[in-house]
Amino acid sequence: MIKPRHFLTLLDRTPAELQNLINTAIRLKDERNNGIKHRELDGKTLAMIFEKSSTRTRISFETGMYELGGHPMFLSSRDIQLGRGETIKDTARVLSRYVHGIMIRTFGHERVVELAEYSTVPVINALTDSFHPCQIMADMMTMQEKFGKIKGLKVAYIGDGNNMAQSWINAAAQMGFHIAIASPKGYWVDYDVVSRAEKYAEKNGGKITLTHHVEEAAENAHVVYTDVWASMGQEEESQKRIKDFQGYQVTREVMNLALKGAVFMHCLPAHRGEEVSEEVLESENSVIFDEAENRLHVQKAILIDCIGGI
Repeated sequence: MIKPRHFLTLLDRTPAELQNLINTAIRLKDERNNGIKHRELDGKTLAMIFEKSSTRTRISFETGMYELGGHPMFLSSRDIQLGRGETIKDTARVLSRYVHGIMIRTFGHERVVELAEYSTVPVINALTDSFHPCQIMADMMTMQEKFGKIKGLKVAYIGDGNNMAQSWINAAAQMGFHIAIASPKGYWVDYDVVSRAEKYAEKNGGKITLTHHVEEAAENAHVVYTDVWASMGQEEESQKRIKDFQGYQVTREVMNLALKGAVFMHCLPAHRGEEVSEEVLESENSVIFDEAENRLHVQKAILIDCIGGI
């Protein structure tokens, strides 16, 4: 049996394959805007498991699957037996008999890994507590649209060393750009993620900088990026995090440290006045809604790549 083409992290593809996905997404976007329709997934069904709530992920995958001629099937924990104690491996083996691909948005990354291990159809990671590869693909697509390239740029990430920060590390390591992450003490990324990524970065020309200083990260950056201080599942920590992250807000002063023409990015939803000021969020530097739109086009490219040949 041919091994399914899973998409769990950005390390599952070569740099050339990631670039090809971005190029495909840009082409699909242009063709959609010109009224060209695609049916590459005609007759295919995607099971979409959501153990975490979503706006952009659900709508982009559901719309993308529909526009490619396929059938998206939304499954919350309340809709399937996984929410009542059925094991992940049994769920994987059952769904594999019905559908052509599985997309999952969940908590621990080990859940996605186990699902992929037992699935005979491709599994797409739509977010875990450790990684969010689909979002980063949309972000890199936006970078290419704005700067004409990805390699050689500098991205400043200000905030929590969460799944977004760790996915940025993988992206820089694969695509040959500089990621500088500024986080307060106690909120750095997982060192194992950094250690593994550095091996790819050495080969591909990427650079990873970890610092506690916002100024060091933002200086001469092409992109300034942030995320919420308390992610889903961390709501009870929100007051402590608001205190701990003082000084890590992206403001106009922080943007002024970046290069002229730098853009501001955020994966959304944003908490205005916390991780980013209203002024920056609504400024001409902000490309947050371009990123959000590009989730649709990148998702379509990933779907075609994973299940188009099944």
